[in-house]
Amino acid sequence: MPVVFATPNAIREATRALRRGDIVAFPTETVYGLGANALDARAVAKVFAAKERPRFNPLIVHVLGIAEAESYATPDATARGLAEAFWPGPLSLVLNKRPGCEIADLVTAGLDTIALRAPAHPVARALLAEAQLPIAAPSANRSGRVSPTTAAHVATELDDVPAIILDRGPSPLGLESTVVSLATKAPTLLRLGALPREAIETVLSQKLAQAKPDAPVASPGQLAAHYAPDTKLRLGATSVSPNEALLAFGPRVPKEAIATINLSPSGDLNEAAARLFGALRELDQSGAATIAVMPIPNHGLGEAINDRLQRASCSTPAVGVSAHSE
Repeated sequence: MPVVFATPNAIREATRALRRGDIVAFPTETVYGLGANALDARAVAKVFAAKERPRFNPLIVHVLGIAEAESYATPDATARGLAEAFWPGPLSLVLNKRPGCEIADLVTAGLDTIALRAPAHPVARALLAEAQLPIAAPSANRSGRVSPTTAAHVATELDDVPAIILDRGPSPLGLESTVVSLATKAPTLLRLGALPREAIETVLSQKLAQAKPDAPVASPGQLAAHYAPDTKLRLGATSVSPNEALLAFGPRVPKEAIATINLSPSGDLNEAAARLFGALRELDQSGAATIAVMPIPNHGLGEAINDRLQRASCSTPAVGVSAHSE
C-alpha cells in the first residue's frame, strides 16, 4: 500500500483495515507505530510476523485515556496521578490486568500485566476515536532495527506489509515512550524514553526503582540489543578516522568523517532526541565502516538517547535499564 497522507478519509480507511483484521502504520508523537486490533489475536499475530518479533516480548496497547484503560487494567491512585499528569503523552504504564480482560493474550505475552499508553499525536488519537478499538502498536520496523520516525522509514522497512501507512510528517519527539511499571512493589522504570525520568519522579515525589537486570521482559525496549543499524557504532568518540561516519553533538565537531550529522549544534537534547533515529538511518547508508558517536550528556533526555545508543551498539549486557542510570 502506498504511503497516504493522513486525511480524515485515509483515517477512515485505516479504521476499516483494523476492523477487518489487517495491520496499519500510523504516526505518534514518539515514533511511527504498527497497529492491530488488540482484541483480535490473529491480527496481533500479523504484527509479530511483520516485525519478526519474539513472542515473549509484549506490546503496548494504545487507548484514548484512563477511562478506556480501565476496561483492561486496574489502575490505582498512583496510576491515575501519572495519567493525569502525562496522558496523552509519551508515558506507558504497566498495570495489572483486569479480571476477564479481553485483550488478546499474545499482546501481553501471557503475563498478568498490560502496558497501556494514551498517545498525544492528533492522527493517533483520531484513529483511536474512529476505530473505537484498543490498538496494539509497537514501532513500525523489523525487530531490533532502528525505529521509524517518518512514513518513508516505514515504507523502506516494511514495504507493502501494512494495509495502509498514514503519513503526517516526522514524529516530533523521536524516541519511544518511557515505560513505568506500577505492578511492582514500587514504581519501576522499565524503559527510558521521551519522558525524562526526573519529570515522573517529580510527580511521584519519590525515585523510580530500577528493573533488575535478570527480571523477565515485561515491556518493549528491555532487550539488550535493539534499535541497531547495520553499521557498527563506536561510542564516546572524541576523534574520527577517514573511513568513519560521525554522529555529532554540540558545537565542536571533528572534520575528517566520510559523512557527518550533528544531532544538535547548540547542544539541545530535545532536538537531538527528535533527530536520533533518522540520523542513524542516514549514516547507515553512508558506506562507512563504523559510525563514530560523540558523547551525549547523560541527564534529562540524554539518558534515553544514551540508552538507545548503547543498545544499538550491542554493548548493553542484560535486560533492564539499571546499567544506564546515573
